[in-house]
Amino acid sequence: MKIQRACTATLLATILLRMFGVASAAPGSAPAVTGKVILQGQPMKVKMINMSSEPGCAKLYSTPPTTEDVVVGPGGGLKNVVVYVSAGGPEQIGPPAQPVSVEQKGCWFAPHIVVMQANQEVRVMNEDATTHNIHPLASVNREWNKAQPPGTAPLEETFAREEFISVKYNIHSWMHSYFVVLKTPYYSVSNENGTFSLENLPPGKYTVTAWHEIYGKQTQEVTVSGGETQPLNFIFKAP
Repeated sequence: MKIQRACTATLLATILLRMFGVASAAPGSAPAVTGKVILQGQPMKVKMINMSSEPGCAKLYSTPPTTEDVVVGPGGGLKNVVVYVSAGGPEQIGPPAQPVSVEQKGCWFAPHIVVMQANQEVRVMNEDATTHNIHPLASVNREWNKAQPPGTAPLEETFAREEFISVKYNIHSWMHSYFVVLKTPYYSVSNENGTFSLENLPPGKYTVTAWHEIYGKQTQEVTVSGGETQPLNFIFKAP
């Protein structure tokens, strides 16, 4: 009977927390911030990409691929938004040892948004049978421009300062991405539904910023404590 009452109380507490917008975290887990990025209004029309200049890549697609600068999913969820702690978080203690991997395959850059910490190695690989070119248009970091023939070793680089870097390709104009260099280890990139999660945040008050390559930045304040999962949503408006 005592076990049944305890289970009932736990279930009731969980329901009440969710009704008020705060879900209980798993036992022993640190606080987290989760939410969704939504685009209101009519999004930019996606454009089909003509890869006829690279027949070897074009034949890999049953239908032509489309641009990724604005990708909207069900319910207006906005993909490829970088959500990160921009103030209030602990200072970064050295870069992660694990590099960030970027793949060029099918004359396409994956992922479209590449997030790394300052001084963390980024490793760019060419999986195609054609030469690619990587040109990060950095301004506060060092700008570089390198060709990568097929079968060559991965390109390995680092960026020392926080920056949102547009990456273009001088050979294939449709290949475009962003390298996002952050000082914080607390970041997430929204998925096809617009959802994101900032895990294992120490209790405290934070400024959280959401950045999109077309719609710019938004910031919000949030306080997390007690192993709770704190909801936080961002709404961008299409012009």
